[in-house]
Amino acid sequence: MAHALKIPPGGKAASRVAARYPFFATPYSLELAAECPGFAKQVFPDPRELSDAGSMPADPFGETGLAAAAVPGLKQRYPDRVLVMAAAGCAMRCRHCTRKGMLGTAQTMSSPESIAKAVAWIEKHPRVRDVLVSGGDPLVLPDAAVARLHDAFASLRQIESVRICTRAPCTLPMRITPALVRILARSKKTWVNTHFNCAGELTPDAVRACGMLVDAGIPVSCQTVLLKGVNDTPAKMLALLRALQRARVRPYYVFLCDPVAGVSHLRVPADKARALEKTVAESIGGLALPRFVADIPGARRKTPVSELESVCGPRAF
Repeated sequence: MAHALKIPPGGKAASRVAARYPFFATPYSLELAAECPGFAKQVFPDPRELSDAGSMPADPFGETGLAAAAVPGLKQRYPDRVLVMAAAGCAMRCRHCTRKGMLGTAQTMSSPESIAKAVAWIEKHPRVRDVLVSGGDPLVLPDAAVARLHDAFASLRQIESVRICTRAPCTLPMRITPALVRILARSKKTWVNTHFNCAGELTPDAVRACGMLVDAGIPVSCQTVLLKGVNDTPAKMLALLRALQRARVRPYYVFLCDPVAGVSHLRVPADKARALEKTVAESIGGLALPRFVADIPGARRKTPVSELESVCGPRAF
């Protein structure tokens, strides 16, 4: 990623946005954005990102205060799983990211000492059975650091799954190498949660990267974000879901945009999401059918869009 672009095209307006929400994209992402308008909306700064300043939180889920027992980079929102902040950066700064105002500043865990503290904490909390390795994107780390993180948590008897949360198959598919796949496959506990938002992102390189993981016995699932002008029509969503199924990637969730500052211009109303979910369910088989949900601050689960009004009121999302 040595040649990634850090100064956004688009003149003074884009630079003002990037001063608040930094811009970062690899050559691969820039080439894909030139070919795929839906992906371009996720790459380049938009002046509308500043339109909700002061009215939306930068940290709606209070992640900065979720450190488990003062272990840097370890966070817990649910009793049976923990989140490991493994890296502060990504291969691309997605404009809809829930952590767009915190990337680069959050505490991370990659040193042997911090990992050892996290392992000790988990061992004292036997209800924890699932570790999500996220960030930022953990796969921006070198293989040795990925192996250190993966092996430390996968080796715990109580841990049933280690989820690698990464957008690398979409934004930097060449990062998925045979050596990396061998590291992730050796525990037989690894799952990869990745992130594609439109069919154009499933390039031959991306499909090849996902295939390498699946062929090694690593389940790959997709957590899509519902984005205005990107995938909020039946035709666009169905094209994405069918492309994922062809790539052997299981559509898992379609999330409404989180209630975070800087993404209001991309948010799709809940009533439109419900209508889209209904149309999709009537048009595609269950293997390619994700759950349409919202992540609500304070909730103890992901909330189906069909329940949002009863849970949060008619103005929710």
